[in-house]
Amino acid sequence: MSIYSIPLPPDAAERSSTRLLLLSAAIILSYAAAAAAFNVTTIPFNQGFTALFGEPNILRSPRDDAVSLHLDRYTGSGFKSSDLYNHGFFSAKIKLPSDYTAGIVVAFYTTNGDVFEKTHDELDFEFLGNVKGKEWRFQTNVYGNGSTNRGREERYFLWFDPSLDFHRYSILWTNQTIRFYIDEIPIREMVRNEAMGGDYPQKPMGLYATIWDASDWATSGGKYKVNYKYAPFAAHFTDLVLHGCAADPLQQVVLDPGCDGGLGGSDADVVTPKQRAAMDRFRHKYMYYSYCYDSLRYPEPLPECVVDPAERTRFKETGRLKFERRRRHRARRSASRSEGIFGKGGYKSSNHYEY
Repeated sequence: MSIYSIPLPPDAAERSSTRLLLLSAAIILSYAAAAAAFNVTTIPFNQGFTALFGEPNILRSPRDDAVSLHLDRYTGSGFKSSDLYNHGFFSAKIKLPSDYTAGIVVAFYTTNGDVFEKTHDELDFEFLGNVKGKEWRFQTNVYGNGSTNRGREERYFLWFDPSLDFHRYSILWTNQTIRFYIDEIPIREMVRNEAMGGDYPQKPMGLYATIWDASDWATSGGKYKVNYKYAPFAAHFTDLVLHGCAADPLQQVVLDPGCDGGLGGSDADVVTPKQRAAMDRFRHKYMYYSYCYDSLRYPEPLPECVVDPAERTRFKETGRLKFERRRRHRARRSASRSEGIFGKGGYKSSNHYEY
């Protein structure tokens, strides 16, 4: 199924962009009215990170509190944390490349693939490029112990244009829970089930960020490719957070025995009833693929999946949402009325599978 139709004419694209701005403003204002940001400490780049590849395409701010990753026709770029962590909270404010960005993947993720090549763990945000004027799409992935053949992927629409401003993207990883956040809004939660065995990530991981050319699969299954006449493409990162205990990846022990990751009971670890309601609304409105409903891949749902029979009827056997075009039309009408993903009044408080 095609993800994107033919690009909109300029006037239609402008109207779509205006609606996205109105929707984004409504969501941000309604959330900010009652929800405080996570109480975490940010660090400068040189105190926790190092270049991964494409170092000439990594630009750091004079105060070292922000970094930009660039992609040109010669190379992409990336950075990683200097240490690996035995669980933690990992976060950054990110502004994605603007204009035509089809085929470009910006990834913000944890992994230990450099150490455990065949049995790596991984938790991903992957932003899948965009044709200007269209809704941005992204996916989250969970892999444990090299379980890419049992991928736990989900795909979603974003309710705002991530190239217009910075938004915070966060990954919480504890011994029992994995949670993905956007702007302090939980969008996905996985609770460890013992039947998962090694499929639940358990080995120390580092934090990574990359930008690269994924023309062969990223946007509409490869239909839309990177166009380097728009290069260089830049993804901007600031307010970097590494909150956890550094660990020896081979011994799998914390380097500082006195380290207390401080995750238990923190505001990042606790989901309030209003946050959970917001997560449910997000997933109902904006998730368009879930591995838990992909009965072609998994005739028997994987053990951590909680399958709601009523929700199951909304998805095809491929795991994709039914009547996607009608849903998007309703979302646009809702956007024009400036209603956010939290309902009327707002919220107050690597291995890729083709879908």
